[in-house]
Formats: sequence, C-alpha cells, structure tokens
Amino acid sequence: MIRNILIFILIVVAWQTKAQTNYPAIVIETNYGTMKAILYDDTPVHSNHYLKLIREGYFDGTLFHRVVKDFVIQGGAQDSRNAPAGAQIGGGRTDMELMPEFRKNRFHKKGALAAPRKGDNENPQKKSDASQLYIVQGKVYTQGRLDTMEMAVNVPIKNELIRTHYLPHREELDKLKEANDARGFNALLDSLLGVVDSLYAIAPGKFFLPEGLKEAYTTLGGIDRLDGKYTVFGEITEGLEVIDKIAALPVDGNSRPETDAKIIRIYVE
Repeated sequence: MIRNILIFILIVVAWQTKAQTNYPAIVIETNYGTMKAILYDDTPVHSNHYLKLIREGYFDGTLFHRVVKDFVIQGGAQDSRNAPAGAQIGGGRTDMELMPEFRKNRFHKKGALAAPRKGDNENPQKKSDASQLYIVQGKVYTQGRLDTMEMAVNVPIKNELIRTHYLPHREELDKLKEANDARGFNALLDSLLGVVDSLYAIAPGKFFLPEGLKEAYTTLGGIDRLDGKYTVFGEITEGLEVIDKIAALPVDGNSRPETDAKIIRIYVE
C-alpha cells in the first residue's frame, strides 16, 4: 500500500514538473543581484514573444527606468541603454503590441512579471506594449482589507434583493410579532430570507477573490488594482529581495533611479 502511494506521489510530481517545461527558466541578472523567473504556459502569445526577445539579447544593457516603491519596477526600454544621467527615458513602441491575455489565475502578486501598456483612452483594446516589462513589488494586504473589497461589491447586491423581496413584507411581519405569533413570524421570515439567499446565490456581478490570490496578497503582497487590466505572463521564483533593493532606490521626478538599476542581461538558464 505504502509503495503504491509513493508511486502515485512520484507520478504527480513528474506531471507537475512536466507542466513547467514548456518554457525554460529565465535568469535576470542586474547590478543589484540576480533573479530567476518562469514564463506561464497559459499566456503563450506573451511568453513566446518575450522568450524570443530574451534569446536575441533585446533587454541586455537596458535599465529599470521607472521605479515606484510598493508598486513596480519597470524596465527594458531601448532608449534606456547608455542613457545619460537625468535623461527622461522609457518610450514605448507601437510595433510590439500584443493582444491581452488576461487570466483569472494570473494576478499581480509580488514577483509577477507583466507587460505595460498605454492607457485606455488611446488603447481601448488594452494591448500590451511588449517592448518593455515590469515586475511587481506591491504591498502586503490584511485579510480585512481583502474582505472589504469583496463586500464593497457584494453587499449592495444583497441589499437590493432585501429591498425588493423582504421589505415589502415588513408590515406583515410586524403584525405577526404584535400578535405574538412566533410560529407564523418565523415561518414567514425564514421563507423571505430563503428567497433572498436563493436569488443572491445566482445573482450576476458578485465578486470573490480567488483563494490563491488572498494567500499571496496577505503573505507576499501584491497590487490588486492592476488585476485584469494588464497581462501577467510569468513570475520571479528566486531573488525577490532584488526587487526590494531596486524599489528602495532614490528616484528623480520621472521615477528614474538616481543611481542606475541596470539589467546586465536576461538569458535562458
């Protein structure tokens, strides 16, 4: 029996390992340390594109030109290579735009590797500017904060159901209460609340954060407001402390570090 269990565990581990082998591991070498990353299988357009750029050495020698503490470090812009101190850099390219690949299971936890883009007004399709990349630092959320985010959407939905299906019977409930008819009162109350609960269960528009997101955001940290708006195509698996080092650098008015944070090279391991 124990032998069979061990064989099953080995099969599961082998399957999980195989699931990670569609893309090779990526190494991001910077002047503040080295990070390792994986690319996601379920964002193939982005993963294939960035892997191609990496193999071409496209990002080598560029800078993290936009650094915002507790938010992201963004880099890879071609005009950042050998840019003089204080120069405004980080222009995107229109010839490297990709259609978004938003995935509910790919969110902006700390270490998320994602593609920047232009704003909605000039980019309503939310196409990625795949000539650059950013890595999330974010911040740690409390469980209460995440619960409040869900409640802000869900409570109004339930309140509307109460208003339309419970409150019209309030007078009837009051009469049963005044008559000391506890049995009738409870029966009607249970019926009304049952209707509200049933309708709420199938009501559209409810919002619940995935459990994996809650765990990541309350331990590693992240940025909830970017989820579903920018494509996350990979994540840092080693070297998260490098993100913190770069994010802590003093920056100028354009969020460029006063001391260059250089991407020495990005390569396939």
